[in-house]
This record gives sequence, C-alpha cells and structure tokens, in this order.
Amino acid sequence: MRKISMVDLKSQYEKIKPEIDKSISGVIDTTSFINGPAVKEFQTALEKYLGVKHVIPCANGTDALQISMMALGLKPGDEVIAPSFTFIATAEVIAVLGLTPVLVDVEPDTFNISPEAILKAITPRTKAIVPVHLFGQTADMDAIMEIAKKHNLFVIEDACQSIGSDYQNASGEWKKSGTIGHVGCTSFFPSKNLGCYGDGGAIFTNDDQLAAKMRSIVNHGMTVRYYHDDIGVNSRLDSIQAAVLNVKLKHLDEYALARQQVAAAYDKAFKDQPELTVPARFIRSTHVFHQYTLLVKGVDRNKLPEFMATKDIPAMIYYPVPIHLQKAYLDPRYQSGDFPVTEDLCSSVISLPMHTEMDAEQLNYITSSVLEYLKGPRK
Repeated sequence: MRKISMVDLKSQYEKIKPEIDKSISGVIDTTSFINGPAVKEFQTALEKYLGVKHVIPCANGTDALQISMMALGLKPGDEVIAPSFTFIATAEVIAVLGLTPVLVDVEPDTFNISPEAILKAITPRTKAIVPVHLFGQTADMDAIMEIAKKHNLFVIEDACQSIGSDYQNASGEWKKSGTIGHVGCTSFFPSKNLGCYGDGGAIFTNDDQLAAKMRSIVNHGMTVRYYHDDIGVNSRLDSIQAAVLNVKLKHLDEYALARQQVAAAYDKAFKDQPELTVPARFIRSTHVFHQYTLLVKGVDRNKLPEFMATKDIPAMIYYPVPIHLQKAYLDPRYQSGDFPVTEDLCSSVISLPMHTEMDAEQLNYITSSVLEYLKGPRK
C-alpha cells in the first residue's frame, strides 16, 4: 500500500507531470518570471471557469483578503463580521488593517457562518461581512446577501477552501463559490483543491471600478509605471506558479469528483456509527471537500489522532482553538462560552486524509482503523 498522506501532491504531480513540466519550461524559456504571459493566460482561464468579469491574481490568499478590504475603502475602527471557527487569516487581515474584527458563531451542521448570528452582531460601525466557505461548501449566501443589502454592507467571500463549489440561489441560478458577494478571495496554497507549487492567490469581482482599484493595489498602487495613485502593496502571482495553475485548472472539476467519491466512501463506512457524524451537505451548495471533517462524540477525540499515527495514518484537527480564545485575539467583548457551537466543534472535529489520489486499499485501511478505535475504551 502506498504511504497515506493528508494530501498526496506527489502522486497527483506524477499523473500530470508531462503537462506541468512543459508549462514550467515554457516560462523558463521566456524568462518572463513576473507578470508574464502565463499569468494573463491563467487569469483569463479562471475568469471563464468562474463566470466572473475580473480575476486579479496576487501572492497568496491572505493578501487577497487584505487587498479586498483596502480596495473597499475600509478604515480603522470599521467593524467586519467574521466567524470564530476558521483559519486565523480571516481575522488576521482585519486586525492588521486596524479594523475591528467582530466574531460570530457558526451553523452546527455545515460549520459555516450563521446568518442569524450576523444579524445580531451588526452595529452602526459595521461595514462588511466575511463569510468563510469552510471545508469546501458555500455558506448560505442568499441570506447573507439579503442582510448585506438591508444594512448596506460589503460581502467579501473567503473561498480559499471552496474553489469549484457551486451555489444555487433562490432563483435557481447556479454560481461559483466566490462570485456572489462584492468580492471573492481564494488561495492557491499547494494543499488547496486548486493549488500551485508555492504561494499564490486571487481576487474575483464583477465590479469594474473595484477591479481596477485592486489591480493598482497589488502593484504598489500603480496603474502607470512609477505613478502611484493608491496606497498599495507588492502582491503578485509569479509566472511559474501561474504555469502550474494553468494545467491544474483544467483538471479541477475532475479533482472535485475524486474528492466527492472519497467522501462518499467515508460516509458509507461511518454512517451507522453513533459516535461519528459525517459532514452535512448544504442543500444549495455542492461540496468539493477541501477537508473531510467528522464530529466525534462519546469517545476521546484528542486520542484519535494519536491512535491513527500508530497506524501511519495522519489525521488533523481543524481547528483546535477558536479565534475568540486565541491569545493574540483575546478581547473583553468575548468570553469562553459565548460561541457554543464553535467551541463544541473545536473539541469534537477531526479531519481524515482527503485528496485526489486516494485508492480503495488506502480508504479501507483508514476507515477500518477509525472503526477499530471506536471499539476501544470509552471516556
């Protein structure tokens, strides 16, 4: 049996090696390493795939969030609502810009931000909402956009884990995750569903003026060389990473299907286990399974990764500490117990290996090992 990894990038690369090597070699041959033709090619291809007017490539997903907030004109003291159950980058960029992160709870089934919690958190200082499409499926964007419209708020979609997911709105129209709000952001970190071989990210919008502003910001605030109209940053997707992404974008839907098949196999193996709750699927969103995350009850969740390690199987906890209880983000507004769903999830979730190259032998070994653990001593 092949070694089991949380994400098997080596096996994935081996399948597309000729395409990848040719694409990278093309960049090296041209020596256009920054903003070369490969970047423009990828930008155009991703715009077509997403059905969005503008894609602005940048250096990483965290930059994508920060640049979006800068372009929207958010100012120090403005409040931005975000979930407490997510990776730290979502709140980090809010704090870095001197904005005020307003953390809220999530839904107990999908783990995505709760529209009801958003409503309760709005104040006269609220300027934006950042729904995080966690683990691979889109949040309830109809409800979120309705709230935003009513309260005149921006919506910045954090689609770093959900690229390729489809969302059906109340009118029956299907849209890609990240293309529904005012701005969408994604990451091309290697382990993402669409990952490059280094750091990378992108921003999406259908707003022409906003796109122009973001294109300026990512390039030191320049639209004309050496003329700086905006306060900017240096955040570019390099051409070699774009060359990798040009190849992998063509396989993205195929990769999503492979992940969904792995998820279905896990579901089948665990469906009759009272200690385990398999991932819920939001009826209006497809799930592209950046992570396959179980809820564990009635057994010691914290010892499960240790047990799996004895079997040479990785298992990860995303996320062990909610943002409102992180040392850097402690705030008198928030106390332990304020966000019961988030805090419960942090003590009960575990993610199993999930990638495009999983085979039946590996899946059987993983699932049988989890089931073996469940037969052990209870708390």
